[in-house]
Order: sequence, then structure tokens, then C-alpha cells
Amino acid sequence: MFSTGIENSAPTLDGGRTRVDEMESCGHYKYWREDFALVKDMGLQFLRYGPPLHRTFLGEGRYDWDFADETFAELKRLGIVPIVDLCHFGLPDWLENFQNPDFPKMFPAYARAFAERFPWVQLYTPVNEMFICATFSARYGWWNEQLKSDRAFVTALKHLVLANVQAMRSILEIRPDALFIQSESSEYFHAENPSAIGPAEHFNNLRFLSLDLNYGLRVNSDSYEYLLDNGMTREEYHFFLHNRLKRHCIMGNDYYATNEHRVSAQGIVRPAGEIFGYDEITRQYYNRYKLPVMHTETNFYQGARGTEAVEWLWKQWANVLRVRNDGVPIVGFTWYSLTDQVDWDTSLRQRNGTVNPLGLYDLDRNIRPVGKAYKHLIEQWRNVLPTQSLCLVVPVDLPGEDSTQVATGHETVAQPVDAANPGSA
Repeated sequence: MFSTGIENSAPTLDGGRTRVDEMESCGHYKYWREDFALVKDMGLQFLRYGPPLHRTFLGEGRYDWDFADETFAELKRLGIVPIVDLCHFGLPDWLENFQNPDFPKMFPAYARAFAERFPWVQLYTPVNEMFICATFSARYGWWNEQLKSDRAFVTALKHLVLANVQAMRSILEIRPDALFIQSESSEYFHAENPSAIGPAEHFNNLRFLSLDLNYGLRVNSDSYEYLLDNGMTREEYHFFLHNRLKRHCIMGNDYYATNEHRVSAQGIVRPAGEIFGYDEITRQYYNRYKLPVMHTETNFYQGARGTEAVEWLWKQWANVLRVRNDGVPIVGFTWYSLTDQVDWDTSLRQRNGTVNPLGLYDLDRNIRPVGKAYKHLIEQWRNVLPTQSLCLVVPVDLPGEDSTQVATGHETVAQPVDAANPGSA
């Protein structure tokens, strides 16, 4: 599944008084028809996309579907299969932030309402990058609740994962063959010296927490103590442990040059740059969860030479092929996003209007060199790989197992999508 995405991050700053809406900053509300046409012209059939939660979810049982009705009708007309992103880093004003226990209670109703209104949609990312959202909102103090404590981090994380799990359940009631592609950041923490091994191990345990809870995997004793020491109850933990939705999931993982970190003996974290790379870190996540994988986000700045992003694209693609050739069932690749973004140089902590040249197209909708390279890559590879772009992964029940099978050319459980009716699988 070759894919791109429309950046729809929408966290708040200044105690909730300021909204950073990337759809607005990048011009998508104005140019959405042109954006979808560019997706089609790129040769892509899959798009990470979702309606802006803060504009759509107006209150309990109250929704404004006007923009979603228009945009999703056009996606369906064009034969573009959406991977629907329902919550991307921010909540509506009335739900405030991720410390609010009402969020995981209210969000599943929104997910169900969306699925009822758009029953042809099959692919979902209910909550995007749960680990990053909790980290930036409640540990670093950058977004939303802007807190800096382990207790706030655990509270945000358990609310995000609970919202995700309950949303999956709600969607499955409407669309039993729905598939959930978790877009989660794939991280690694390197110890700077022997004294930093302990802190690095702690962070390397924490990086798995969102997916461990989402997939019902037992955490180790250190992580269990950390969760309970910081506000998670035994009952909450056991709810996640007994969750049985893994068979409906694809492990989407995101990788950027900023995903690897150096850790000091004092637990101070700073950027490490690319050390292991996507292939090694993806193997670590795959060995833990044993799920099909999709590379759901990457990008790189176009610098002065103009070729930096192109070089990163080919490096990431080489990593994807390496992972696949090593036996990991990888089913998709994504350059994120379609257009340049705004203010990600400060991680959306400030509204400066700074354009970040990360997209396949600039904000005037002119194609960038990386866009031309990605289009060429798709033309070359889309009919070569065993997992074709017109096949999806479908969950199957096997006796005594919790599993998902993948159409890789070696197995037979793929169902083709009718381009005129993307939800037909």
C-alpha cells in the first residue's frame, strides 16, 4: 500500500487558548479538491486522512459532518482508499485535554458515528501516535495539558490507549471487517556510557507501552511498577491485558531521523540521529508483536542541495525492502505528508508560520524533487512486490490463535478492492 497523508495535527497551546491546526496552516480547507487530485496524479491509492476532530465533534452526540461529507465523497469518487485518522494530537475545546477521563468515554461514540455515516470505509487509525501525544502533552509540557510528570504521562497514555481500543470496538460493531493500522512512533534510546544503561533501559521499556496496552501484551515488572506507581490501577491494567482486538490490527510504525536518542546517566535525553535505522528498529517491534507492518510516516527536509529528501526516501525504501527480505510481513510505505508542513521545526510549540519543506508538494502545490522520485518509485515497484497495492490484509480466525494473515504471494487470504467501491473488500 503506497500512501501519503494530509497532515491534520491539531494540538492546543497556552492552556487551550491557542489551536495549531495544520489543515488550516497548510491550506487544505481551501485546496482539498486539488490535494486529492495530486494524490491521484502521484499514482497513490491509499491516503492517511481524517476529518478535523475539533471542528467535527461538537459535543456529546453532536457532529458537524459537512466538510467530511464533501471530502469523503470525493475520495470515494476518485477511488482513493482512506486510512482514516480520527484523533491527531488534539481534542475539541469542550473535552479540553488528555487528562480528561471523559475523553475515552466520549470518543468511541464519535468513532461509531463516523463508521455509521461512512460504512464503505474499512481502514482506520483511531488515535495517532499515542506514545508521542502523551509524551509531548504530559511529559515535555509542550501541548494540550502542558504537564511535565510521570503521573500526567501515564494518565494521558492510558486515556489515549483506552480511547483507541474502545473506538476499535465501536467501529467493528458497524464494520466487522475493519482493519486498524496503528501509526506509532518507533523509538530507540542509546546509553551514552555504562552509567546510562539503566536510564536507557527504562526509556526503551516505556517506548513499547502504548502498543503493549493496545495489543494486550504483558509488560515487564519494571513497567508494571511504573504504571501502578503513577496512577494506573490493577483493574485498568487488566482491562488492557484481556483486550482481544490484535487480530484486526496492522502495526503501523513511523520513523524519522529524530526517532533515536542518546541517554545520559542522569536520564537526560538528546537526539542521536540515525544509528540503527528503520530496519533494525522495526525488527525489534515486529519480534515483540508479530503483526503485519506498515511504514506509516517518514519525511526529511529539502535542504540547500535539494536532494536531501530524495536521498532519505531511497534510504527508507531500501530499509523497507531489507525488512521484507528478512521475512517481516510489511504491507505498505508512506511519505508523510502530501504537502509541506508549518511550524514542525518547533514541534508545533509556537505559531510562527514557518514553512517546513517536507512534502511531496510545496504549499503552492508545485511538485518537489522528492515528489517526482516517489512517483517514479511507485511506478517501478507497485506491480513487482507480492503485496500489490490493490490487496488488503484481512483478519481470519484460526483455531486457538489470535492472528492476522497477509497477502504476500505465499498466503491466500487477500481480497481485491474494487477501485470504484474502495470498501468492497
